[in-house]
Amino acid sequence: MGTFNWPLRISSMDGQHSRDIEATVDTGAAYTTLPARLLRDLGVTPLGKRRLLLADGRHVDMEYGEARAIVNGENVATLVIFGEDDGPPLIGAYTLEGLALAVDPVKQRLVPTHMIMY
Repeated sequence: MGTFNWPLRISSMDGQHSRDIEATVDTGAAYTTLPARLLRDLGVTPLGKRRLLLADGRHVDMEYGEARAIVNGENVATLVIFGEDDGPPLIGAYTLEGLALAVDPVKQRLVPTHMIMY
């Protein structure tokens, strides 16, 4: 499918601090991953660690927390991973599903979608 960048506003859970960034849409990533320094600057605190599988096959334990993600005017509380300070910001599947957004791979954009509920 390839990847593309999309505007993301990330904020503290109380909405007091926020930052607008460009993040890579990565449906292969479970969680949104942001530079740890950015999250700490926003007042996001780690809640614990999650064991994650990296693309190169390694397993790593990384801190996670809660933040608010705003994309295309939609707003959701989401889990975020504290990534490397020089690492790229990624929007993962958990956040996209919470926002009811799907990927249009042809036009490389995020679009509203109907969520399935059985």
